[in-house]
Amino acid sequence: MAAFIPSGRPSAEGGFTYLGVLFLIMVMGMGLASAGELWSTASRRDREKQLLWVGTQYAQALRSYYRISPGLAQYPKELEDLLDDQRFPTPRHHIRQLYPDPIGGGEWSLQRGFDGRITGLNSPSTDKPLKQVDFPSQWSDFTGMGSYKDWQFVAEKAFLDGASGPAKGQSSAPGALQP
Repeated sequence: MAAFIPSGRPSAEGGFTYLGVLFLIMVMGMGLASAGELWSTASRRDREKQLLWVGTQYAQALRSYYRISPGLAQYPKELEDLLDDQRFPTPRHHIRQLYPDPIGGGEWSLQRGFDGRITGLNSPSTDKPLKQVDFPSQWSDFTGMGSYKDWQFVAEKAFLDGASGPAKGQSSAPGALQP
């Protein structure tokens, strides 16, 4: 077996290989960083879609609760009232479950009327939305909003039939609510 005897001269090939490996690691790091950025943006867009869907579900549930109120029309005191409406002999369900806020960490900011009842909700997040245009017609006022907390899902704008126009018995004027 031959012994390795260093010649005393540094090899230029070893230095170029080392630089090549460093360059390869740098390129891979940049690729992973851009992939992470794309994943983060895609994840945020998905959470925005969820926020619009969940907010619409709550607004429709609030409107349903209001519209079928026995006697004087009123909104619920708590979100749990949407799950199990005990104002009737047979309890009614206006929403399937209580959904967490997909943007603001799970907790909603509730909008209450003068009587303390819930008329709408919004995310408490102050982050700027990626989506700025092309909202469903009932949420067209979200266009150009500066933060998610400005996306206010209120009962009077919810369309129960999912159509692009006003719900049955609703005036097309903003804020008009007819029992």
